[in-house]
Amino acid sequence: MNNSKAILKTPGTMKIIPADIPVPKDDEVLINIEYVGICGSDVHGFESGPFIPPKDPNQEIGLGHECAGTVVAVGRGVKKFKIGDKVNIEPGVPCGKCRYCLEGKYNICPDVDFMATQPNYRGALTHYLCHPESFTYKLPENMDTMEGALVEPAAVGIHAAMLADVKPGKKIVILGAGCIGLMTLQACRCMGATDIVVVDVLAKRLEMALKLGARHVIDGAAADVASRCQELLGDAGADIVFESAGAQATVKLAPYLVMRGGKIMIVGTVPGDTPINFLKINREVSIQTVFRYANRFPVTIEAISSGRFDVKSMVTNIYDYEDVQRAFEESVNNKKDIIKGVIKVAG
Repeated sequence: MNNSKAILKTPGTMKIIPADIPVPKDDEVLINIEYVGICGSDVHGFESGPFIPPKDPNQEIGLGHECAGTVVAVGRGVKKFKIGDKVNIEPGVPCGKCRYCLEGKYNICPDVDFMATQPNYRGALTHYLCHPESFTYKLPENMDTMEGALVEPAAVGIHAAMLADVKPGKKIVILGAGCIGLMTLQACRCMGATDIVVVDVLAKRLEMALKLGARHVIDGAAADVASRCQELLGDAGADIVFESAGAQATVKLAPYLVMRGGKIMIVGTVPGDTPINFLKINREVSIQTVFRYANRFPVTIEAISSGRFDVKSMVTNIYDYEDVQRAFEESVNNKKDIIKGVIKVAG
């Protein structure tokens, strides 16, 4: 067996280099990685470097954290897995000791070791990867490893919908129909909501939103979004507004769409200082940020396995591992056509 890994040599340049095959610790499994999803954070890292730059300028930077593959070795203390199991991983390993971990909110652990960022910046774009048994999940027989890799972004949508307490009958607006917005749409559908409006400026994304269950879509570049949402949902507005574009413009728009006593869920990563018109939400509207997920992988895997959550149809581009440079260049330069790209490492 030979191993290699794709690293970010400099912003805009990926390079595949030789790597040792890691040896699993007692509580780890060794996985032959088959698919890696390209996340928006990976694209940002490719363009500009990591969101949180390493303190050491010589730190090796890996990209990729949405991954799945097959177990090829197990540590001597591993009990849940055997060689040949199809698995995916939860890419953040928390400390397990702090207040947040002990309260079950390990996604906000200040010492989490999350792939492709601090402290180790190890990426999933490699043939062989070790990961703790406790954050590894066996895939059902009817799920393949491409679907397994996409559990991670789907779990973001599930987490957002569950935090928002989505229920049948709720009126929902989703701002942004990129991967996470569409995952949030599907999560809301899984939880029984049907009156869902999706807003974006790209036609291909709006077409996909309709395919995945949105009742209405709005081209944000061509319409007055607030007026159109009132026409579709009523003058009161939406029970829940999900901001999933990660843009200041959509954050500013959200208060004009939500009803009294409603919720604004900030799912996207919004840069900089963003003014909010608090007079528009001064009727017990709540604003909550959504950070990754906690305890959501099992329910997300079940939703995909049952057929209620379709991640595969969102994949528009599949790249070979050797074409990793092209994969990221196209992800940057062809955003209007790419909804979700994945890299086939092995299999």
